[in-house]
Amino acid sequence: MGHALALARRGLGNAWPNPAVGCVILREGRVIGRGWTQPGGRPHAEAMALAEAGAAARGATVYVTLEPCSHQGRAPACAGALIRAGVARVVSAMTDPDPRVAGRGHAMLREAGIALTEGLREAEARDLQRGFLTRVLQGRPMLTLKLAGSFDGRIATASGESRWITGPDARRHVHMLRLIHDAVMVGGGTARADRPSLNVRGFGPVRQPARIVVSSQDLPDLPPEDADHGPLWRLSGAPAAFMAELAARGVTRVFCEGGGELAASLLRAGLVDRLVGYTAGLALGAEGRPAIGDLTLAALSEAPRFRLTGMQRLGADIVHFWQRD
Repeated sequence: MGHALALARRGLGNAWPNPAVGCVILREGRVIGRGWTQPGGRPHAEAMALAEAGAAARGATVYVTLEPCSHQGRAPACAGALIRAGVARVVSAMTDPDPRVAGRGHAMLREAGIALTEGLREAEARDLQRGFLTRVLQGRPMLTLKLAGSFDGRIATASGESRWITGPDARRHVHMLRLIHDAVMVGGGTARADRPSLNVRGFGPVRQPARIVVSSQDLPDLPPEDADHGPLWRLSGAPAAFMAELAARGVTRVFCEGGGELAASLLRAGLVDRLVGYTAGLALGAEGRPAIGDLTLAALSEAPRFRLTGMQRLGADIVHFWQRD
């Protein structure tokens, strides 16, 4: 299952609107097939693994990070494919909460006489599927808010100068995080001031994330969609409304890169699931621009709180990760 989870991570940022799933097929202790959800969500992980295993899948054991689908879409149901392949046992990490599945895939396997084990390394699988679960259960994508600033929490000087507060190692890390999200989001002020590319660079040919600009005002011309830039969407309105719209478009994981007012609006609305902070060893003072706008807090108890989940050094900077429980 550890191997299957590692394979599933390859689909993060690529598999939407489908979940990123990993699958490993074993026979007599030897891997005979493996797969992960391909860009755009198809083929599914199980289909990839079965194609590699071929006829050897009969009587084999299958490890999969999410319940095999049971509904016929543009691709055949994976539960049915496993049954037709004649596998002897399936081990799944978690049940798929999608109403089109929701236990039906597991039921199909049992009814076909296939031995089934559920819940192996479920906590890890749920963490990996956080975006998919948030979209299905809450009607919005998972949102990661990224902040990069000085030691005293400023993202630019008073004049707006911000390139570069953090170093090249931190900036490369940002591109890695863009790679594993479906979409990159900024506010209109950031788009007008910086004209950001909002794409992934330095990782070879990849499926580029969708680019989202939240603004009700006119925007500058940004690069059109091409091999190096994902689709460009302009949204406006209340955060809950545009997040629901993104979910309806199939987006499961959003990486928000500012600015301060957009960050504040998302925090006020309780829509931030994870924080990623890059901190540089310089101070810009009270005149510098704050990383987060006004949260209208009346008391400390009203402040949104997050739990530290990790940190590491990136050249001359540090990055720290936080999660809302």
